[in-house]
Amino acid sequence: MMGENEDRTLKNLKACRSLTDESITTNHGRIFGSAGDSIIAEFASPVDAVVAATEFQRNLRLRNEGVSEDNRMMFRVGLNLGDVIVEDENLYGDGVNVAARLEALAEPGGISLSGKFHDEVSRKLDMSFVSTGEQEMKNIQNPVPTYKIELSEIEDIESKNNPEIASLKSEPDSSEETKSKGKPPAIAVLPFSNMSGDPEQEFFVDGITEDIITNLSLWRTFPVISRNSSFTYKEKTQNLREVSEELGARYIVEGSVRKGGNRIRITAQLIDADEDHHLWSKKWDRDIDDIFEVQDEVSRSIAAQVNPTLGNYERERIERSKPSKFNAWEYYLRSLQMYNEKSTTDVKDENLTKAREFCEKAIQIDPSFSLAYSMLAKIGRSELLQFTKKDSEIILDEMFENSKKAAELDPQNPVASVMLATYYFFKGNFKYALNHAEKAVELNPSNPEAYMRVAQSMIHQGDYKNPEKYIKKSLEIDPLDPRVVDRKIPYFFLYMGLEDFQKAYEIIQEILEQAPNAGLIKGFKASVMGFLNKGNDAKLALDEYLELRPNLKTREDFKKIFVPNSSLADILIEGLIKAGWEPEN
Repeated sequence: MMGENEDRTLKNLKACRSLTDESITTNHGRIFGSAGDSIIAEFASPVDAVVAATEFQRNLRLRNEGVSEDNRMMFRVGLNLGDVIVEDENLYGDGVNVAARLEALAEPGGISLSGKFHDEVSRKLDMSFVSTGEQEMKNIQNPVPTYKIELSEIEDIESKNNPEIASLKSEPDSSEETKSKGKPPAIAVLPFSNMSGDPEQEFFVDGITEDIITNLSLWRTFPVISRNSSFTYKEKTQNLREVSEELGARYIVEGSVRKGGNRIRITAQLIDADEDHHLWSKKWDRDIDDIFEVQDEVSRSIAAQVNPTLGNYERERIERSKPSKFNAWEYYLRSLQMYNEKSTTDVKDENLTKAREFCEKAIQIDPSFSLAYSMLAKIGRSELLQFTKKDSEIILDEMFENSKKAAELDPQNPVASVMLATYYFFKGNFKYALNHAEKAVELNPSNPEAYMRVAQSMIHQGDYKNPEKYIKKSLEIDPLDPRVVDRKIPYFFLYMGLEDFQKAYEIIQEILEQAPNAGLIKGFKASVMGFLNKGNDAKLALDEYLELRPNLKTREDFKKIFVPNSSLADILIEGLIKAGWEPEN
């Protein structure tokens, strides 16, 4: 039994050390030595040291929330500013001694710092520092002024400044679901198994795993356990529930790679470890003429399909639990659910209204929730397209402000960049739209919407040569998306620009099969039928469109409801005229 406890302690310590070490190195720290559960690290900047300490203390708390009580670990941190002696791989001197004494003064999960350190960082960081008085320290001549930072204080800054939010957080709730901080559950990607019997393939198998971790992280939706932690389970057989508890991850991705001749088979599956439930599985059979191209394709595809699968499952799980009060994460998921269930008509949609209400509640609870702001921008885009509000400029202004806020809160949020691209697209500034769309692709090469926005920005400024590869990429990444029809619209515009009206007609027919009540799409159909000289059928399509757009009297009216400055506006108008439209002068 003692051996089992020691083994469990070691595993938990390794999992925690991966979090601390990652934060230290990411924030420009250097680890000099460690013994047992202690670490000595040096930073060139005191600010970097505070950021690293608060970051890994937060991450350790999140981990502890996701594991059983006997697998939890807490650490103390001491921070000091002073001279040190570097000898080989060790640090010495009073600066180190004071830091060690400060660490002992800190509460479990807390951070203690010297007066010198506090004076250096207090004006540079928006944190709450609490004086803990002057402390006598062994082998230190004079008493040392000390301060403390606790994660609870950092997390409650917004609440202290906003009584309304504070009251929401303080309301008692017995629901297990709402006891959480409103954070999404984490994902762990375990090292894929090499089933080839060929040790030379090990680099490829590990590369697949690392790429999946990277690509999942780019989505910014679910926290992803670091590579260092996941790879502690390489070549080990272990119960997934235990792995889940040790890593603090509810969801596990695992898989295998088998090579035979010039063919390779990659399998992957997504598991809810808490409920021992398989959510998704898939296999890929590929030629390996370019093994790294295969690695890139598969890892991106897994990430692109795992993320929406988890989103749907989380929404269903929360709906089943029916908590009495949602937290920010849950409100966000409900908003996403309503958004995905919106209609394709041009009339006011109650699902879209509910999506906005849920999203605004998420932001009310957590004003720093970047994804919620970018979600609110997406809702605005749909309101714009569905003509639910009369003043499109107001909607566009709101889209811009929400997108900008999302990007400020999380500069790595790819959806924020997509929505900024969308804003500039609808303003007719295709250069800026393209810049933001390309940034979205850079931030998350697994996001199909980002590629679509790149293509659209190119097409509408008259570039008909380069967009197709981006449209294809968008469709290849996630071909099973039920809204994939939205990503086929650029094909229609591309073929209209190329004057390939037959292909444009085939695309618009396919789109209308899934969105039969979309008025704008019906206008596109009437236009392309005009170019194809479909006579009475084109006139009937036009009449159906004009019935939905009774105020469409002039060319300028059309351009206002289309995209400003688009190279396609005059082409579409010409088609409508050929179909029988007689615009007023």
